[in-house]
Amino acid sequence: MDKNIKGTIMVLVAGITWGISGISGQYLMANGMNINLLSSLRLIVSGLLLTVMAMVYQPQHFSLAIRQKRVLAKIAVFALIGLLMNQYAYLMAIQYTNAGTATVLQYVAPILILAYVSAKKRQLPDLSESVAILLAILGTFIIATHGRFDGLAITPKGFFWGLFSAVTYSFYIVLPAKLIREFGSFTVVGLGMLMGGVVFPILTRSWQYPLVLTPDNLLALFGTIIVGTVFAYTFFLKGSAIIGAVKGSLLAAIEPVSSVFFSVMVMHEIFYSIDFTGMFLILVAVLMLSLRDLFMVRKQWCTMNKT
Repeated sequence: MDKNIKGTIMVLVAGITWGISGISGQYLMANGMNINLLSSLRLIVSGLLLTVMAMVYQPQHFSLAIRQKRVLAKIAVFALIGLLMNQYAYLMAIQYTNAGTATVLQYVAPILILAYVSAKKRQLPDLSESVAILLAILGTFIIATHGRFDGLAITPKGFFWGLFSAVTYSFYIVLPAKLIREFGSFTVVGLGMLMGGVVFPILTRSWQYPLVLTPDNLLALFGTIIVGTVFAYTFFLKGSAIIGAVKGSLLAAIEPVSSVFFSVMVMHEIFYSIDFTGMFLILVAVLMLSLRDLFMVRKQWCTMNKT
């Protein structure tokens, strides 16, 4: 198989399995599992597995990271503000809406990052960025209100947690960027999840909630932790290493499509045409930014080759 085709398939599979993670979480919460317990299990088990993978595949980076208090402190900040808060906010958004809607709302994050960077640099977005921002705002408005000004089409809590998950997802993207370049993804994310998995159960006393382990729940746990977190993350990293991070993030936008599909097929959620209109506008906004980055990278590459 061609190397680029292999990388593309791996990233697409990762995006689809992220969709499986969201719907698995929705199924578990709908069938007796408390959100605090689910968040704790997801963080602890995923953190342990990814940390072991870091020790095996990135031993030098892992050893260097755990010997530096400064690095561990930065990973701890990422664990609490990025990983822990994002996972919890995302699951809360799913609980009050559904996996498809929550995932699409979370994908507003790149627009928030763009707005933050523009404000920090004190410069206005260019035309394509401005269009992307307007499309994302319009798409979010349509999902939340179905185009009406007299009330919300989703619950206020669902809307709040959906947007809050986008904010925390922005932290999840921005905070560890430098650490990942220096110490590798498995080390940073694995240790971050492990730290979050230690702190969160203590804060929420999640052990007090019953662990309902029916065969279906066990399958859903496998889907959200192993398939939708460890497997998906590993495939995404390996695929992106082949085709490039920008193209990888572009293809990973299949995740909300996957989430909506599984929401309909598994949980029998009902989406209206106006919902799909809003989702489409947000996806177009995200894809516009990803394509712009892809063209910029190619332009830089061509310029370097000419010189």
